[in-house]
Amino acid sequence: MTTNSVSQSPWAGVRTTIRQPVVAGVLLVAYIVAALLILNGLDRANLWFSFYSTLAFPALVLSPFIILAAPVPGWFKATLIALLLFVGMPFLGMRDSSYLELVIQMCIFAGLALGLNIVVGFAGLLDLGYIAFFAVGAYTWSMFSSQADTIFKINGWLVSGAAFYGFIFLGVGVAALVGILLGLPVLRLRGDYLAIVTLGFGEMIRVIANNLDKPINFTNGSQGLFNVGRPPVPPLLLDTVKGAESALGLSIANAEPLAQQLLFYFIAIVIVAVIIVVARRLDNSPIGRAWTAIREDEVAAIAMGVPLVRMKLMAFAMGASFAGAIGVLYGAKQTFVSPESFSLIQSISILAMVIVGGIGGIRGALLGAVIVTLLNLMVLKNLSLQINALRNVDFVIPIINFHIRDWPTQLEPAKYERLIFGLLLIVMMIFRPGGLLPEPRRRMELAEAREEEAVDITAENPVVKADAGEA
Repeated sequence: MTTNSVSQSPWAGVRTTIRQPVVAGVLLVAYIVAALLILNGLDRANLWFSFYSTLAFPALVLSPFIILAAPVPGWFKATLIALLLFVGMPFLGMRDSSYLELVIQMCIFAGLALGLNIVVGFAGLLDLGYIAFFAVGAYTWSMFSSQADTIFKINGWLVSGAAFYGFIFLGVGVAALVGILLGLPVLRLRGDYLAIVTLGFGEMIRVIANNLDKPINFTNGSQGLFNVGRPPVPPLLLDTVKGAESALGLSIANAEPLAQQLLFYFIAIVIVAVIIVVARRLDNSPIGRAWTAIREDEVAAIAMGVPLVRMKLMAFAMGASFAGAIGVLYGAKQTFVSPESFSLIQSISILAMVIVGGIGGIRGALLGAVIVTLLNLMVLKNLSLQINALRNVDFVIPIINFHIRDWPTQLEPAKYERLIFGLLLIVMMIFRPGGLLPEPRRRMELAEAREEEAVDITAENPVVKADAGEA
């Protein structure tokens, strides 16, 4: 007993020291600065660039979750996250715009995961056609700004890029209306039946977009809508980029595209922040408690006076409205929208983000979106790029004397995205069924289930029961 206490005391002292607010704050600042300096110092000409960036960039983008979990004051957390998002990340993006592109994609999927979390996590309504609302938002903006020969262009109904901000609110309204239309016929459905109907609805929206080019061309069919309008870059932002180029010694080939990308980055951050605030307010409101009651037991919720029809429709509408806003942003950023962008696999990917992060938790949905997006768009692709770079120089692994040029092309990591996702979900269901950051209520339910299972095993097995009595 004394030996264990002596051996554990140094680690206990270290943990106690780290938990002090001042020490934790210094370590957080050092961690973020180190990650930024490492990424800033990487050279794309370096042989190991893909590997180093795969290690450093996830450490940087996951730092907000570390900050939120740190034992430091709330004002310090908010300041540090704001500096990272509005100073550190834009500076890194001006050095290498690919990092900025990754963060924008994370924001897009984070907004979608938060919206789906309203439907699946808060209200317990399994929706496999959630991508349909994303498509509604994207087509709402694209049809009115694309240069394709649709009825909108022929009749002169196109709008300028400055209308983008108004269309964000229009996308919210249209997607919410579509969410209500979906909710009406599925009010009496639960579980698997609800999932099948919503899956069909998602495919129905995609098929409509694919065939709505005749007899009147609304969506340009399978060819998609191209040259979709973008919001104009504010002169102040363009001047800031040009000033940073000279002041920081950056080499920027064309300042305007970078300023446009920075604009989308800031818009994405603001939209996700608004979604987080709205979702948090809903979660802590009577509406959120009514959704929780419906998720746990519909019959008991009805008996307690919860208006089932209204609450379900509100869940569909709120989740859809988030996807609508993100869809407008996606259409403007990509400048091309087609039905193939809104397939079933996209709905499943968003659901996987919610499951991995933790169903019902806002922070968990954000974490799941970041992790899955990193795996999909960076980690697996960078590992394949690293293998190809080593193959080009005929790199040899010293210990086993293996030539990388002999690495089979069939085993490149980028080709196994779906396999990795499947394994990730299996591992999560076995070891962390509540997700990486489970909702507190869900965490308590899992703990109670384990205790009940342990009691049942003890009661059914006399040997285990006797051993437990002896203990």
